[in-house]
Amino acid sequence: MEKPITIRHEDIPLTATIHYPTKDEHRSDSKVPLVVICHGFVGNRIGVDRLFVLASRQLAHNGYLVIRFDYAGCGESGGVYGEHGIDSMIAQTRSVLDYALSLDIVDPLRVTLLGHSLGGAAALLTATRDRRVKSLSLWSPALHPFNDIVRIVGRKAYDEAVSKGQADYLGYRLKPKFFDSLQQHQPFQEASKFHGDVFIAHGTSDDIIPADYSFLLEKTFWLRGEGRCDKNILFQADHTYTQGRHKQELYDSTLEWLNSHEKRQQDWQHWSI
Repeated sequence: MEKPITIRHEDIPLTATIHYPTKDEHRSDSKVPLVVICHGFVGNRIGVDRLFVLASRQLAHNGYLVIRFDYAGCGESGGVYGEHGIDSMIAQTRSVLDYALSLDIVDPLRVTLLGHSLGGAAALLTATRDRRVKSLSLWSPALHPFNDIVRIVGRKAYDEAVSKGQADYLGYRLKPKFFDSLQQHQPFQEASKFHGDVFIAHGTSDDIIPADYSFLLEKTFWLRGEGRCDKNILFQADHTYTQGRHKQELYDSTLEWLNSHEKRQQDWQHWSI
């Protein structure tokens, strides 16, 4: 079952869709795992070519409760996107977690943030600040937010924002403080602060965010004292996994990883007992 909802973040209504898990004979738990999906730069909770809709439905079919939401100023949410930088994205993600964890059905020990592109950076930065996040799934994550976004919008747009107070990019008004917030965060440097398990997926034909990022990020995670990191590099997949076969491989590998992560956690709990 899918249901549209509104989640309040301060005075901003965030539009979201919740996917309730379908019954699964293999699950006898009274509570279910949660996945919150964080979309990328000037994106929305549907995703390019329905990337997040299809992912949510497959995850829900396999027993996960999924919430996908529009960041402020995107999709159907209130607010102006260019006025809300990455700090606000982190805070908004935490507001969504507040809502999700207020649901009796959700297991607070099985909480995953799934982020794509700039949403991957937001998910990672949220996880380093919020211990309620137990695992991460990062799809083509943007790990140098300022450089990545300026490369996307063009240096001219950035210079215009600085000199004129705002720049128009695809109808979004990007203001200097938006770019300033991107400069203040370095996900690579903060990654080691997250101690949970991580899954990374990236396409070799991504011309927006280099796949090299994910190889370097994996090494960063493996240098931690705890938590493991796995990755799937999809041959010839682009930034938004446009082709059907790439989407399906992305979904299948993510689901397989989530299930194996759950099994490891259960085995560890049994061993601890």
